[in-house]
Amino acid sequence: MADIYPRPRFGAPREPVVPKNPGSGLVRVLDFAAASHARAVSLLVLCGLLFFLPGFFNIPPVDRDEARFAQATKQMVEAKDFVDIRFQDEVRYKKPVGIYWLQAAAVETASALGLPRAQVRIWLYRVPSLAGAIGAVLLTYWAALGFVTRRGAILAGAIMCSSILLGVEARLAKTDAMLLLTTTAVMGAMARVYLQWQRGDNVAHPPWTLPAIFWTAIAGGILLKGPLILMFVGLTVVTLAILDRSAGWLWRLRPVWGLMWTLVLVLPWFVAIFLKSGESFFANSLGNDMLNKIASPMESHGAPPGLYFVLFWVTFWPGSALAGMATPAVWRARREPGAQFLLAWVLPSWVIFELVITKLPHYVLPLYPAIAILIVGALERRVLSHTPWIVRGSAWWFAMPFIASIGAVIGAIVLLRQPEFLAWPFAAGAMILGLFAWWMYDDHRAERSLLNGIGASWFLAMCIYGVVMPSLAPLFPSVQIARALRSVECVGPTAAAAGFQEPSLVFMVGTSTLLTNGSGAADFLLQGSCRFALIEAREERAFAQRAESIGLHYAVGDRIEGYNISQGRAISVAVFRSEGTE
Repeated sequence: MADIYPRPRFGAPREPVVPKNPGSGLVRVLDFAAASHARAVSLLVLCGLLFFLPGFFNIPPVDRDEARFAQATKQMVEAKDFVDIRFQDEVRYKKPVGIYWLQAAAVETASALGLPRAQVRIWLYRVPSLAGAIGAVLLTYWAALGFVTRRGAILAGAIMCSSILLGVEARLAKTDAMLLLTTTAVMGAMARVYLQWQRGDNVAHPPWTLPAIFWTAIAGGILLKGPLILMFVGLTVVTLAILDRSAGWLWRLRPVWGLMWTLVLVLPWFVAIFLKSGESFFANSLGNDMLNKIASPMESHGAPPGLYFVLFWVTFWPGSALAGMATPAVWRARREPGAQFLLAWVLPSWVIFELVITKLPHYVLPLYPAIAILIVGALERRVLSHTPWIVRGSAWWFAMPFIASIGAVIGAIVLLRQPEFLAWPFAAGAMILGLFAWWMYDDHRAERSLLNGIGASWFLAMCIYGVVMPSLAPLFPSVQIARALRSVECVGPTAAAAGFQEPSLVFMVGTSTLLTNGSGAADFLLQGSCRFALIEAREERAFAQRAESIGLHYAVGDRIEGYNISQGRAISVAVFRSEGTE
């Protein structure tokens, strides 16, 4: 009977089945990149472009911070005054000038190259943030080389590249991506000097490279966001000095010459702004902005301690799925020089941020590179926790893209009344790779799970930033209003806005836009031709009453329906144009 039926036997496969292993292609890419520094850097730059470019060019200006920064830079370019910082006629002295100079350089370069309407293209103002985010990824790799292997350093850079928070900041024309770059450079240089000291490396004539990076980056951080960068450095140094009962390694950073170099870089602008504004810049920047945030909630951003810990699991995803599993091993290794430095980088500053009343998610971003390196260190040693309730946290690789993707698609359907089919494949890809990351996780395949999580993060970025957000026109009414004014048949239209007065409107419509009330908008129309009143529905009655009392005739143009994301309410803006008086 054995020879009656030919092979293969009934029910048996015709040939051996090779089991599929999701993520094996990503592992081969990692193997290839780990062969040299040039390949590693090229891969991380490519990853940065892949992760940060979706939506970079076509997401409109976002209220309020991004639009404020962009408008202040725009006024610098218009006035050719690169010392003073203003939003319309009001001084904007909350932050130093660094980010405005970088944004102005991008805009001026584009204008010189002949790009039309460069001053109102928001993506040009985002170029420094994009460069800062990619630079921070590369510097995370550089800093990590002092703690882990080249392969591990690539993973640390990839964790930063795929993190939700850095993906947001790379697409916003603000200070935080560039601040991350300077902070990572400072801490990476300091880490290398500290570890050399711990190893007992004594060089007769140590090179100036690390001190030069350290002090130059400090100067850059001060010009970007004032003394905040000094807090990260100072708390780390004090913590290490207490633990080691010595801070002798600081002399390797050439502090005397370094401080002089830093002052050479930062003092010229501070002197110039003092001569222009007197004490008002320092009063606004240090007093009204920085110190007030410690004692009171600024702009309704107050929250109790613990908020950053809760937000971390979202903002650091997909790396956060491994954070819980790495924590026990990191704590056991806390007195090893490498872990000690990284913990000194993270913990003191994190505690300070939790205690400060004003809280915004991006405040803790400069601490994330250290966390990425700690996680990779535990992953490389294969000392991730096996405790069942901690290991269950790997489900977060799937839960996060599931929640975010479904939420984005449903939100688009609710706002646009259409299914937004283009987002569905990317949402599915994010959930599938997240499911693979969760399904295959164990201590021996943690790296492969992490790579699948990073892949899921890219699909999620494509879904939300590349497809959904650019399509949500109702969330960006300023763009529609500016488009309506550009279609009029008169030269140099000017506008007054009542009811809807967000910074994005000033950026898109023009610096001369008058922010007033309904009555003031009617008076504005009376003063000449080619003038327009942008009246939100709640101000229309006051506008109509004032127009009647002064005998103003006006024509009703477009009506823009939208949503003010800063105030969380629907708006309806009518565009009125003067037709003279009786």
